Amino acid sequence: MSLIQHLAIAPVVIPALAAPFAVMVMRRKRTLGTAISLLSCAAMLFAALALLAQAGDGTIRTYALGNWPAPFGIVLVVDRLSAIMLTLAATVSLIALVHAVLTGADRKGWHFHPLFQFQMLGLNGAFLTGDLFNLFVFFEVLLIASYGLMLHGQGPARLKAGVQYVVVNIVGSSLFLIALGLLYALTGTLNMADMGLRVAALGPDDQGLLRIAALLLVSVFALKAAIAPLHLWLPRTYAVTTPAVAALFAIMTKVGVYSIIRVVPQIFGDGAGAAAWAPASYLLPAAAITAIVGFAGVFVARSLSEQAAYAVIGSTGTLLIAVAGWQADTLTAAIYYLVHSTLAGAALFLVADVVARRRASFADTASAGPAFCQQQTVGLMFMAAAIAATGLPPLSGFIGKLLILESIVDTPGWQGVWGWAWGVILATTLIGVIGFARTGSAIFWKDIPPTDGAEPAVVSSADMVAPIITLALLAAWSIGAGAGTAYGAAAADQILDSASAVRAVLGEP
Repeated sequence: MSLIQHLAIAPVVIPALAAPFAVMVMRRKRTLGTAISLLSCAAMLFAALALLAQAGDGTIRTYALGNWPAPFGIVLVVDRLSAIMLTLAATVSLIALVHAVLTGADRKGWHFHPLFQFQMLGLNGAFLTGDLFNLFVFFEVLLIASYGLMLHGQGPARLKAGVQYVVVNIVGSSLFLIALGLLYALTGTLNMADMGLRVAALGPDDQGLLRIAALLLVSVFALKAAIAPLHLWLPRTYAVTTPAVAALFAIMTKVGVYSIIRVVPQIFGDGAGAAAWAPASYLLPAAAITAIVGFAGVFVARSLSEQAAYAVIGSTGTLLIAVAGWQADTLTAAIYYLVHSTLAGAALFLVADVVARRRASFADTASAGPAFCQQQTVGLMFMAAAIAATGLPPLSGFIGKLLILESIVDTPGWQGVWGWAWGVILATTLIGVIGFARTGSAIFWKDIPPTDGAEPAVVSSADMVAPIITLALLAAWSIGAGAGTAYGAAAADQILDSASAVRAVLGEP
């Protein structure tokens, strides 16, 4: 097998090797451990871009570990959607890691870099796996790593939020195992492509249990994606963690969205009987409520980091309004907006950190404080990040929301519903604009005299590197909207063509 054929496993192998090496060298040679972590993220980005280019020809490539054929062995699947997610994860991880290194956030504990690599192992594995049990395994890997990363730097607020985060995800993991048990009992397989075939062949006596299993599985993904009312764990968790880690966490909710997009058409599509398109009747209302709750949270939040956390929830709701259409056009819009919303969420957390590092005891609270160094430059960065998060022109959020609005008009069965979806998207955009404008005016326009004649803290400009890169990527995603939507349209067609995945994974006609 040539090196090119082994490329599919590279996003899993690279962090799996980098993590133990980083552990071994961190205590004696911290600089070497940091270099290993940075090189690992750069290598993952290179491998992801290569897979993205490779997947562009429309071929679904599989990698059977140990040469065990599917459905008996572990199989990794690379198509356009998984390649997009791998590239997005690698990009965000490299940006977040650069910010952690430049600001010294990684030096607050010995295990930051190994945990960071294990987090990437879980993320990449979840995007590549072709069976549900290994999706569960990779979920657990990324969640265990995220527990450690969330507590990095310590503090009572992080510990309190961490306990809540752990409990919620333990419950989610338990429900995941129950859903897997039911599906395995019904079909005798956990390979997604094979399960799709066997679900279609189930008799009428099994339809009720199949629908329960389908809804239970989708509920677990909804919990991971922080879809209302299963979103309560996210704001506190993301708002109190290290900003570089929070920027990486911006893609964690997208793992839940990715799993919904991956599993529902493949396993619970048209041929699934009572479980056909199982979440369809619930997903749109849940998405609309999530968007409203998220941007309402942006409006009432008392700090930039809290606003960023609620913006992640709101953008997930907007994204799922498009996903709920389950049409090629709506999924195309969803894929384009997914990339945008992940980068925009990361940018908000990074900008919040830049603000907090300059305002001393005022941190990133939405209140007036003394003038701080580089205030105008930071204000422009905040404005750009807020424009991206709310979906105003000229950045890619505006294009993404236009694509969503246009695509849902012609969605079958939405004749009396799409107007409400339009109203939610437009109203939440306005609420988000007002919320960010209120915070921005308080922080950047309403200066108060410093107490006791204190001078503004002088902070290195190094902490601006990562947010500027992220904002530049958002601008590039806007300029490249044509190519991005074309690739997304091809990915959407591939997602809805479940037969092509069956042929690629199982080799069946």
